[in-house]
Parts: sequence; C-alpha cells; structure tokens
Amino acid sequence: MKTIQTGLIQQHNTADVADNRQRLASKIAQLAAQGAQLIVLQELHNSLYFCQTEDVDAFDLAEPLPGPSTHFYSELAREHRVVLVTSLFERRAAGLYHNTAVVFDSDGREAGRYRKMHIPDDPSYYEKFYFTPGDMGFEPIDTSVGRLGVLVCWDQWYPEAARIMALKGAELLVYPTAIGYEPSDSAAEQQRQRDAWITVQRGHAIANALPVVTVNRVGFEPAPQAQDGSKEGILFWGSSFVAGTQGELLFQASTTEETEAIVSIDLHRTENVRRWWPFLRDRRIDHYAALMQRFAD
Repeated sequence: MKTIQTGLIQQHNTADVADNRQRLASKIAQLAAQGAQLIVLQELHNSLYFCQTEDVDAFDLAEPLPGPSTHFYSELAREHRVVLVTSLFERRAAGLYHNTAVVFDSDGREAGRYRKMHIPDDPSYYEKFYFTPGDMGFEPIDTSVGRLGVLVCWDQWYPEAARIMALKGAELLVYPTAIGYEPSDSAAEQQRQRDAWITVQRGHAIANALPVVTVNRVGFEPAPQAQDGSKEGILFWGSSFVAGTQGELLFQASTTEETEAIVSIDLHRTENVRRWWPFLRDRRIDHYAALMQRFAD
C-alpha cells in the first residue's frame, strides 16, 4: 500500500468516561465511512488528563490489558475495518501502571503495544507519579496499512526515539499527545512552546524521511482543587497535524475546536526523499558512542 487515508480525532474530554468513548466511537464510524484506513486517537483519550495532580484515587481509571477498553476499541476497528491507534492507562499489577498505546488491526486483533518510554514530571504533568517507564523498547508495529512507529507525547521531544523507530523500519511516526498551555505563561511564551512542539516533530520527519502524525487533545480541563485552595488547569492547544517526509505540513487542526479529518499520506514518497537526501547512508555510527552517556563530561 503506497497511500494511507489517515484519520485524526482531536477531542475535548470531560469527566464522563462513557461519553468520551461514545463520542469517539461516533467519530470513528464517521471517518471510516469517509474512507479512513488508519485512525489515530489522542493520548489518554478515555478520561480527563488526570496527571495535573498526584491523587491515588486516579489509579481507579486504569484497566488491565486486555480489558474493557481493548474489547471496546477492538470491536470498533473490526466493525469499521480500520487500523486504530488508541492510548490507554494500563494496570499491569497493583502499584505498576503504564501509559500504553494499543494498536488494533482492521480485523479487530491487537497488532501490538507500546509503553511510553519518556515520562515527564513537571507542574501539571505529574506523570512519574502514575506511570512506570516503558520496558518494551522502540519497536514498530506491523499492521495491514504499514509498519507504524508509535510513540507517545513526551517521546516526541527525543530524536533518539524517532531515529530508532526509523532504523527498525517504521514507515510512519505516530504520536498520541496531551499537551497545552501553562496559564501563568505569557502569550508570547505560550506561542514559543507550541511552535517548538511543532518544529521538533517536523524535524523528526525531515531527519528520518518519514511522515509524522500527531494527535493532541483540545480545550480547557480544570485541575482538581489544589491544597492551597487555588484552581488551575490546562488549556490543551490542539493543533494536531500531519507532516510529510520533508517536514511539510499536510494538515493542521484548530487550536481551539474539536476536529476530525482525513489526510492522504504517500508512503512511496519516503523512498524518493531518501534517495535525494540519504541521511541514513551518511550516519557516522562509528563515532556515536557518546549518545550512550547521560552527558559527555
């Protein structure tokens, strides 16, 4: 297959998990009816982004895999004959949880999983409290539409992750995401952060000659009441996008509105671009040992 009709669903979530899932189901059906072959959902799409605070009760949102959500989404993939990239809060064991992407093929079977490797710990993004770093490595997932290099959110800042996926034969880089504005930052700083987020991922597309699909959530999600009595939140900046193999923007969603879209991605173009710009050929792998150090003192 040389061209993938790729669907994106950028959604505003509420505290009602059942409603979030049903709205996603309706949008998946709509995109499939319009010809989507691959559909990508945003990070932790079942619920609100609960990592704004550290709350042990939030672990109740986690599910075993397989479990209710894998059954729900696998049935949607099978019914609509689409490859579906989901993002779930995995309960592996008591006290052991992961931020896990699960990919379903168009026949409903699980094609593969990826556990988020890079885990942030920043104000309003207290993910280290909830998620154990992934232990499955950077392994592309083979599907009926191609080999997907699935990574998750904070992974998108690391060129090493994208490169390893490319070296292992990924045909497409896919990033379910949850990122937004810090309310206390100036408008100029907020814009710089959003621009940096887009730019670094376009750089991954260019450096690896691979298309990139990034799906973010959108809208304001208030934080639970803080101990000091204040109430903050995250305004997720949407801006879901698809970049081509030279970093060109093939599509970009609204910063404020829910969006469903289908973007045509030409996988054949990867071959041509890599012939013009043979970055993989010219890598000096005999001089990259320093990459295995935390810092080259």
